Amino acid sequence: MDWSNLYSESPRIILSITVGVGCLLYYFIEVVKRPVLACRNSAWRGFLETHLTILQEKYWPTPWCYESRCQTILASVLRSRMPDITYIRELLEMKDGGQICLDWLHGAGEADKPIVIILPGLTGSSQSEYVKSLVLAVQEVGARCAVFNNRGLGGIKLKTARTYCAANSDDLEEAIEHIKAKYPKAPLIASGISLGGMILGNYLVTRGEQAAQHLVAAMLLSVPWNVFVGTKSVEKPPWNLLLNRHLAYCLCESVKSMRKQLEGNCNWDLDHVMQSKTIREFDSRFTAVQFGFRDVEEYYRTASLHDKLDNIKVPLMCLSAADDPFQPLEGIPVEEANKSSHVAIVVTARGGHIGFMEGIFPTNKYYSDRIYKQLVRGIFSNLGDMKEVKREAADYVKMMAHSCEGGGS
Repeated sequence: MDWSNLYSESPRIILSITVGVGCLLYYFIEVVKRPVLACRNSAWRGFLETHLTILQEKYWPTPWCYESRCQTILASVLRSRMPDITYIRELLEMKDGGQICLDWLHGAGEADKPIVIILPGLTGSSQSEYVKSLVLAVQEVGARCAVFNNRGLGGIKLKTARTYCAANSDDLEEAIEHIKAKYPKAPLIASGISLGGMILGNYLVTRGEQAAQHLVAAMLLSVPWNVFVGTKSVEKPPWNLLLNRHLAYCLCESVKSMRKQLEGNCNWDLDHVMQSKTIREFDSRFTAVQFGFRDVEEYYRTASLHDKLDNIKVPLMCLSAADDPFQPLEGIPVEEANKSSHVAIVVTARGGHIGFMEGIFPTNKYYSDRIYKQLVRGIFSNLGDMKEVKREAADYVKMMAHSCEGGGS
């Protein structure tokens, strides 16, 4: 074939072929990659490598939608096609008079039937599209599932002038203690998505051994580890900032729906709060004030998890994407996980924020759902091995403490 003549006669065809080949090469070289598992050489790492066969595979993001913001937005749109799930609602009164609820996928069942509790993201609830996706994954495993709905969300009436924040896990603590009191023989896994992951992460950090007594394991999905890095990223114009403004709008709408309960409190000006254009502005005017932080910087320092891995005593697996606009790679504590006794972080090259679409024609199944299902099935099918994982991790902590004491003397 005379390419010079073809080019002179049909330059657009040659250009299209060249661009297409270039895109394919970029996809196969830069996009399709095996996930990185950040975890020290331990029983926990061995458990994950044995039972999560997905970690040995390459993640193939949807070829026509692998850009981070496209993954983030389109995955949400496609998941929204899922029908609502019928739950059994259980209202829980908190010690301070507030109210949250647990939406159960199944009824009581056997006393020792495994349970998974799921914490939604920023303004999410049990009917949020990404939550339903994980709930159905739990259903396939055959476990019970309870979705934790924060105060004022999921159709719950706000009963006090307090809502929720990433740095406070008091409500979660009460909910977990309620579940364990009700089903003391049932093994329990906790999982949190985005802000729900931050609440769960702070529960694991602040409760330490107490959390280890209640939970077999935990999982975090697309969690903003370092809030300062995440905030800087999501404030970059134009596209990240548009996502930021959309979420700030959702937060303001959420407060608007609770205005009657929140009005009259002298600590904040709701009209000023409702004018927030970014998440940082909202947190500065409302969240930090409501929970008694000096300023938004103190709130973000308290909420961040990247420098607190040593306080976690529950075997924890986390799934993050290196291109997450809410938490880019530089904010993910990969090196810390490589030294941690209890934390493993799986990092994919692509996936966006709670995206993780895969295949040419995305369905209701996503990479995050598959890895979640393998984790839940692996843990509940091998509870004896999980005891060994906890024991080995605890021994490692003791050994490191003795090593530090010896070095200090």
